Amino acid sequence: MLHKYTTIHKYISKRWAALLILIMVAVGTLIYLDSIVNSTFKDKQWSVASTVYARPLEIYEGLPLTLADLREEMTLLGYHFVSNVNKPGEALIERNKVTIFIPQFQFSDELAAAQKIKITLTNGFVSALESKGNKALVRLQPLVIGGIYPSHNEDRILIQLDEVPVSLQEILVAVEDKDFYDHYGISLRGIGRAVIANIKQGGFSQGASTLTQQLIKNYYLTPEQTLIRKAQEALMAILLELHASKAQILEGYMNEVYLGQDGPRAIHGFGLASQYYFKKNLMDLSLSQQALLVALVRGASYYNPWRNPERALKRRNLVLDIAVRENRLDANVAESAKQTPLGIGDRSTSKTKRYPAYLDLVRKQLQNDYKTEDLSSNGLSIFTHFNPLIQETAEASLVKVIAKQKKSDASANLQGAVIVTQPNTGAVTAIVGGSDTQYAGFNRAIDARRQIGSLMKPAVYLTALEKSEQYTLATPISDAAYEQTLENGDSWSPKNYDLKDHGDVLLYKALAHSYNQATARLGNELGLDNILSTIKRLGVDSDIPAVPAITLGAAELSPLDVAQMYQTISSGGFYTPLLAISSVVDARGEVLTSYPIDIQKRFNSSSIYTLRHALQAVTHEGSAKALQWLLPDFAVAGKTGTTNDLRDSWFAGFSDDMQAVVWLGRDDNKTTGLTGSSGALRVWTDIFKARAQQPLQNFPPKNVTLSWVDGESGVGSEDRCDNAIQLPFVSGTEPEEVIRCSTTDKVMDWFRNFTD
Repeated sequence: MLHKYTTIHKYISKRWAALLILIMVAVGTLIYLDSIVNSTFKDKQWSVASTVYARPLEIYEGLPLTLADLREEMTLLGYHFVSNVNKPGEALIERNKVTIFIPQFQFSDELAAAQKIKITLTNGFVSALESKGNKALVRLQPLVIGGIYPSHNEDRILIQLDEVPVSLQEILVAVEDKDFYDHYGISLRGIGRAVIANIKQGGFSQGASTLTQQLIKNYYLTPEQTLIRKAQEALMAILLELHASKAQILEGYMNEVYLGQDGPRAIHGFGLASQYYFKKNLMDLSLSQQALLVALVRGASYYNPWRNPERALKRRNLVLDIAVRENRLDANVAESAKQTPLGIGDRSTSKTKRYPAYLDLVRKQLQNDYKTEDLSSNGLSIFTHFNPLIQETAEASLVKVIAKQKKSDASANLQGAVIVTQPNTGAVTAIVGGSDTQYAGFNRAIDARRQIGSLMKPAVYLTALEKSEQYTLATPISDAAYEQTLENGDSWSPKNYDLKDHGDVLLYKALAHSYNQATARLGNELGLDNILSTIKRLGVDSDIPAVPAITLGAAELSPLDVAQMYQTISSGGFYTPLLAISSVVDARGEVLTSYPIDIQKRFNSSSIYTLRHALQAVTHEGSAKALQWLLPDFAVAGKTGTTNDLRDSWFAGFSDDMQAVVWLGRDDNKTTGLTGSSGALRVWTDIFKARAQQPLQNFPPKNVTLSWVDGESGVGSEDRCDNAIQLPFVSGTEPEEVIRCSTTDKVMDWFRNFTD
């Protein structure tokens, strides 16, 4: 009997011990879950992608702007062209007059209110501007060109509940959780209905999730359908109701819910969904559009309005009917909304793929100041110098030329890259990374390193021109056959492209015609160390080997490196680091980082001026003289580049307001059959013909004078002499000897020729 009592006592003790352990585990779990809900939800730490913006289009009287460009800009921004402008995001074009209702936008320097403006365009210029307060300058909101997303690729625009139409809140509650304002996280009535339905179905086919439970599941848990997960969800929902108000929970739900897929980017929250589907802010949505967003909650893919418009329309109308049934919406208002079309905008391409080459540079430059997790989760606004009109032109020009060249066998696998910048600021306005402009992989504009050929020659001639007492543009240099013995005993004997020797030529002509023999000989006289120093001062940070062939471009640089090098030339000898970003702003509109222009004077104005004069000669009489008919009556300067066996085709050139570097080649480094003039120059010309507005004005500095010289010998000459040309000289370096040619002599020569 005692043994039996002892056994029972041990059994009861074990049961109590197990129960006690179970209670402790439950309490511990409860405390743990409560700490998670209490600590994280209050802070609402959603991962919010950073948004990357283009430059805003600034409009003022006198701005060069065509109607076609303005229409294209507004189309990219998603404006709706209507007959009567009443809402932000609408526009009207009537002949040369344009009315635009600009939405509210948080710029880096101000929160600009929505306003209606009127523009008059005359002969490609803004001739009149009417705006609120008669502002002299107004800005269109900048184009979103991409985003930097969390690892799970969620994107959202955080909203507060007072930014959500009350009607949208009412419809959502009616459809997704009609007892939302009466329960404490879970609905016992709903659980009962779900249990009965699941018993009938013989499985776990129906849930009973309230809005609170859905928020808990999406924010904290996995979507798996298990009893343990559902129990955890229910418990955390109750805890959340203890710590947060209904308004906070509803706001959290509206920011978290999944509402669509844009390529790899997941659309979360009603704020972003409104922009994605309708290109409008939530407060600007019609009732039928609000109902469509609520319809997507049940299945964003299944009810996708672009792929399944009839299914989406049917679900939207059902949503409106449910809202009426639950007394959340007037029946007549709902019936009117059901008669309207879906009202969705044109489906845009995924932002992550739209301008991948430019976004690549943005990310690289941001890495100097920001951690990756900050960029992908803190909802930053990144304002850039990107110009969508220039970008579209650069892409179209490159694609067109490559398509034309691919007709030949040598150019079957032709690729290319383009970098466009502003000479005086170093702002990068456009980048094309390859013939597939939407490809987000290998970016040839930044990462491809190729020999640059004759693009290096201006560094050689600039080194000479800095020694103004020894070298001028009129200094004769030899272009005879040249051979140099290298340190290892080998000989190096470069040849001209035309395989001819040209004897003594003026220094500027050697650069303009890109003579290899003259350049190699000059480089040897100057010294490689001096040339490498010039290259570095021009802005090239890459390690370049000190070998004689660098004078002819036997150095591998990226198009971005070349753009930086020519930036210093186009800006008048001032080094300006190339910048994609203008500022970074946090979610509250506060500027975190500004990226001002950084200018360093690295060359004297006279040597740069004379070099630029020679680079203009390249386009008048030298290797790029095709510009005389490709781009007539528009002054530019630049240099062609062609590497051995026609593997690489380059052109770098600039006007007063724009610089561009273009490269064409093959990834396998095989021949393209193209020179710099027959390939890259054609892409460059198309871009400048469409987008450059200010021709190059090369004003001489005070210590530079213009003098006439004989075009063959470089000796001073009178302007009326045959073969006389005018060249710039640093004061005191003009030719001392002057050829005299009087009018009498010319008449006598004519008479002799006539009598003979």
